[in-house]
Amino acid sequence: MDLFDRAATQDAHERAPLAERMRPTRLEDYVGQEHLLGEGKLLGRAVATGSLPSMVFWGPPGTGKTTLARIVAQRCGAHFEALSAVLVGVKELREAVARAEERWRLHRTKTVLFVDEIHRFNKSQQDALLPHVEKGTLTLLGATTENPSFEMNAALLSRMRVLTLRGLEEDELERLLARALAAPHGLAGKFTADPDALRALAQATSGDARRALTTLEVAAAQSQGHITTAHVQEALQQRTLLYDKAGDEHFSVVSAFIKSMRGSDPDAAVYWLARLVESGEDPRFIVRRMVIVASEDVGNADPQALVVATAALQAVELLGFPEGVHPLAQAVLYLAMAPKSNASYRAYGLAADAVKAQGALPVPIHLRQASSALGRQLGHGRDYKYPHDYPGHHVAQRYLPDGLLGRRFYEPSNEGYEPVHRDRLEELRGANAAKEPGEDG
Repeated sequence: MDLFDRAATQDAHERAPLAERMRPTRLEDYVGQEHLLGEGKLLGRAVATGSLPSMVFWGPPGTGKTTLARIVAQRCGAHFEALSAVLVGVKELREAVARAEERWRLHRTKTVLFVDEIHRFNKSQQDALLPHVEKGTLTLLGATTENPSFEMNAALLSRMRVLTLRGLEEDELERLLARALAAPHGLAGKFTADPDALRALAQATSGDARRALTTLEVAAAQSQGHITTAHVQEALQQRTLLYDKAGDEHFSVVSAFIKSMRGSDPDAAVYWLARLVESGEDPRFIVRRMVIVASEDVGNADPQALVVATAALQAVELLGFPEGVHPLAQAVLYLAMAPKSNASYRAYGLAADAVKAQGALPVPIHLRQASSALGRQLGHGRDYKYPHDYPGHHVAQRYLPDGLLGRRFYEPSNEGYEPVHRDRLEELRGANAAKEPGEDG
């Protein structure tokens, strides 16, 4: 590199965003992920021994996946080559492998191939890497925000270790922000900040170091040299929550929402509702999950729950947003506080199991529809007893097919309204049991 190249590189670095300028190049400056780098941990041992296995770094945005890959490659004495799965195909992968082979043949230098957003590779692209990872031609480090178990080929994943990175803690983000204000290649000598402003920024950026530093840079540009909480709030505008409607985080938030209602925790349920709403989720998607909970988890312990859930959908469609959030919150709190029973859910599951196990059992003759002359000739509908013709609008007769007589699918719980069902069911089953076993009607 000559003086002109060095000057150009320096100029490019100075013009780079703050988050890029503050990217650490030494493990000692890396913040967070102590659970991976501590003494005796896999990554810590790999760096100490210089023996780096192929790995996938899985974690939220801004947790240092790319930075960590660069640092560990350098510490292990390997050449670092980075590709983005969004921009390359099989051709570029083969060229990278060829360069790795040439590098080893000529200089005995190992290659770490880093693939950002590796979950975006299709099957053929992942298959192209498989033999080279297996032979050790290169060490593959991948970064992904999505669950590798869902997004990566099992064959490739089985040859890699998955390391989970967590979002940075608020105190860790505050340290990074303070460092950016003090660093010569950061904002040193140009800006200062209130501690409360840094704390507010750390709280608002959901463990994302890149976003925290980017927002700090915007806040600094709006200030007159001293950054206040007001500058931070202006820079943040509307907080962008960690939520990908097509990704793993989406399903995690939805799962927490459903489980909080099922677990009768109204505070958690309304919090996860707010996460969904503020992240721009379709309200119809939210209400569909509420209807499922109303039927599957509340059931007949409170039959009104299903009415409340479906009414919430009508209210949202009538009002729109933002007013529609209020009936949504009301319905979520109702579902969370309602007595719970999955008896109807279990009843259907048992009935479905019986259908699968015993097939399409014949409908009893007296329950068949006598809609044709042949049906009437065969006795369809004969001896059927119309319940409304009897006291209490009930008469004992057989409804299950042969092979399932006496089977019980629905067993009401002791919660909410279901004890009423249980008492009624015991009375009805007692009346049916009093019939003669061979009697059809």
